[in-house]
Amino acid sequence: MLASGGPDTVRHEERRAMVEMQIERRGIESPTVLDAMRNVPRHEFVSEAYRNRAYTDQPLPIGEGQTISQPYIVALMTELLECGPEDTVLEIGTGSGYQAAVLAELVAHVFTIEIVEPLARRADSTLKALGYENVSVETADGYYGWPEHAPYQGVIVTAAPDHIPEPLIEQLANGGHLVIPVGDSWQELIVVTKTEKGLTQRTVTPVRFVPMTGEAEEK
Repeated sequence: MLASGGPDTVRHEERRAMVEMQIERRGIESPTVLDAMRNVPRHEFVSEAYRNRAYTDQPLPIGEGQTISQPYIVALMTELLECGPEDTVLEIGTGSGYQAAVLAELVAHVFTIEIVEPLARRADSTLKALGYENVSVETADGYYGWPEHAPYQGVIVTAAPDHIPEPLIEQLANGGHLVIPVGDSWQELIVVTKTEKGLTQRTVTPVRFVPMTGEAEEK
C-alpha cells in the first residue's frame, strides 16, 4: 500500500476529476479499482516534463521507446482481473511501475517483469520511494512469466504479443484471469479465464500497446 506522505491537495483533486470524468463515466464500476485510481499518484511515474499532463486520459512517454498507459485502460484491465486482497498477480511489462502500483492497492502481492533494465530499475526505485512494499520487480523476458511464484490469481500483460504466451497460461491459477492485448500494430484486449474444464476467452475492446519484445518476437 502507498505510504502516507505530505498533503497534495491539487494533485488529489486532479485524480478525483480524472476518475469521475475519464473512468467512471466510461463504465468502470468496481469501487476498489476506482479508489486505487484515486490513490495512486500517476504524476510520480512520469518525468517532470510530462507532469502537467499526468491526469489526462492519454499515454505518455517514459523513455526507452515505451509509454505509461492511459488511466482508463489501466482501470479497465485492473477491473477485468477481478482480483482481491488475498491474491497474487503477475504483471508482464512493468514500464513506469504505475500499473503495478494500482494493483498493489488491491492485492496481496504483485510480481512484475520488465525486459528493459533501465525501466525496471527506475520503476523499482519509484515504487519503493512511494512505500509499495508488496511489489517485486524483476528484469527478465516476460514471455516466460515468473514460475517461482506461480500460480497467480491474475496475469496482466501491458505489451502486445501476436499470440498468447503458453507459459502465462500455465502459471495462471484455476479461476484466474489473464488480461492481454494481442495483435500487431492494433490489437484486441482479450480476457482468458482458466477453469478445471479448460480455457474460455472473450474479446473486450480494440487497444493499442507497444509490441512485446524478446521471445515473443521469435515465435
